[in-house]
Amino acid sequence: MKKNNYQQLTRTFQRLSRFSHLSAIASWDMFTMMPAGGSAARGEALAELSVLQHQILTDKNVADWLRNAESEDLNDVEQANLREMARHYQQAALLPESLVEAKSLAGSKCEHAWRTQRPANDWQGFSANLKEVVKLSREEAHLRAGAKGCTPYDALLDIFEPDMTSARLDDLFGDLKTWLPDLLAQVVEKQAQQSFVPPQGPFPTAIQRELGLEAMKTLGFDFNAGRLDVSAHPFCGGVPEDVRITTRYDEDELLSALFGVIHETGHARYEQNLPRNWLGQPIALARSTAIHESQSLFFEMQLGRSKAFLNHLLPAVQERFGSQAAFTPENFVAWNQRVKPGYIRVDADEVSYPAHVVLRYEIERALINGDIEVEDIPALWDEKMQAWLGLSTKDNYRNGCMQDIHWTDGGFGYFPSYTLGAMYAAQLFSAAKNALPGLDASIAAGDFSALFDWLRQNIWQHGSRFTTAQLIEQATGEDLNSRYFRDHLTSRYL
Repeated sequence: MKKNNYQQLTRTFQRLSRFSHLSAIASWDMFTMMPAGGSAARGEALAELSVLQHQILTDKNVADWLRNAESEDLNDVEQANLREMARHYQQAALLPESLVEAKSLAGSKCEHAWRTQRPANDWQGFSANLKEVVKLSREEAHLRAGAKGCTPYDALLDIFEPDMTSARLDDLFGDLKTWLPDLLAQVVEKQAQQSFVPPQGPFPTAIQRELGLEAMKTLGFDFNAGRLDVSAHPFCGGVPEDVRITTRYDEDELLSALFGVIHETGHARYEQNLPRNWLGQPIALARSTAIHESQSLFFEMQLGRSKAFLNHLLPAVQERFGSQAAFTPENFVAWNQRVKPGYIRVDADEVSYPAHVVLRYEIERALINGDIEVEDIPALWDEKMQAWLGLSTKDNYRNGCMQDIHWTDGGFGYFPSYTLGAMYAAQLFSAAKNALPGLDASIAAGDFSALFDWLRQNIWQHGSRFTTAQLIEQATGEDLNSRYFRDHLTSRYL
C-alpha cells in the first residue's frame, strides 16, 4: 500500500523543523549577542514565526493525513514517528493562534526585562510582567486540561514529560522527602569535620574559557557542529547540526563556569548524536526534558564529580592556574564533592539540589492550578527554603524567586525534569558500570569511548522512537527506580 498520507506528513514536519531551526538560532542570539535595543523587534519576529509554525501544524489537512496514515503500511519506525506527529499536532491544535502569539510576546518581554530586574532585585517590576505570563499559561493549561481530562498543571507537565503526572511526582518526591533531609544533615555534619582549601583567584575569564573548551573536547563535543558562548543564564540551544551552549563566568570562582560547561556538554552530546537519518522528523527529537537532563547530569554529576574524572581533569586546571594548596588531588576531589546548601540552584551540589526542584515544583503547580497568585510566591519561597535548607530569602528576590529563567517564558512543568533527570542519570550510570567492567580505570585514564558508545547505543540513537518507560527499561532492565539515586548519594557522600 502507498504511504501518500504519511509522506505528506513527513514533508510538513520537515518544513516545521526548518522554521524551528531559525527560531532556535534567533533565540540563542537574543540571549547572547543581541543589543538591548533589538528586544521588542526580535520578540515580534519570534512571535510571528511561532504563529506561522502553529498555522502549518494545525492545518486541517494535517488532521486528515494523520487519520488516514493510520491505515497505511508503515514499519515500526514510521509508526513511532506517526505517534509523535500526532502528539505534536494534538498539543498545537488545542491552542488558538492568538494565544500562541500573545504567549510568545509576553515571554520575550518578561525575559528581556528580567535581565536588568534580577540584578536590581526588582520584584515589583518583574512580577508585573510575570502576571501576564501566568495569566496566559493558565489559559493554555485550562484548554489542554479540558481536552485531556486532567488538572491544569498536569496538562503542562505532559508537554515536557509525556505520560508523567503530578500524582507520580508526589510519590517520587514524597519518597525523597523521607530520606533526603536526614542524608543532607549527615553529610553536612560529616564534612564539618573535614578541612577544605578553597581555590584562590582571581581566575581570568579568558583562561576559564580555555579550560572549558578543553573539557568539551575531552568529552567529545563536535566543534564543527557547535560553539560555546556567554549568557546571563547557562543553556544549551540550537539544533543537532549546530548546537549552541553557554555559560557565565565569575573571576573569583573557578568551578561554577567549568561545571556549567560540563553540564551543557552533556545536553549537547545528546543533541549531536540524535539519529541523523531521521532529522527533521519528530522521532529524531530528544525523548523528553527529563531524559535530556539525565544526560547533562550524567556528565556533570555521575561522571564529572567522580573521583576518577576529577583526577583526570586536575592537570589541566594546574597547567592554567598554577599549583596551589587547593589543587592537591585529595583537596580537589573533596572541594568538588563538598555539600553546602545555598541559594542558587544552578550552583547547588547534588545532595541539596533536589530541594530546589521540589520547592519550585510545589509552587508552580499551585500557581497554575490557581491555588496561589504571583504575589504569594516570595513568602512561599522563603518558607520552603527555610524548611529544606535553613536559608531565608526574605526580600532577597534576586537569589530567591527571580534567579531562574524558566517562568519568564511560561515554562511551567519543566522543573521536575531536573530531579527526574538526576534519578535517571543514577540508574543509567549504574547500568553502564555493570555493563563495562573497569569503567573507573578507563575514566581516570581519560578514555571515555566505551562509556559514550554505551550511551549512544542505549539512549542517544533512539531519539523519540520509544516512550520514556520503554527507553529506560531497555537500557537498565527496569522502569524509573529512585533507589539508584539514593544509593549513589549515600555511597559518594557517606
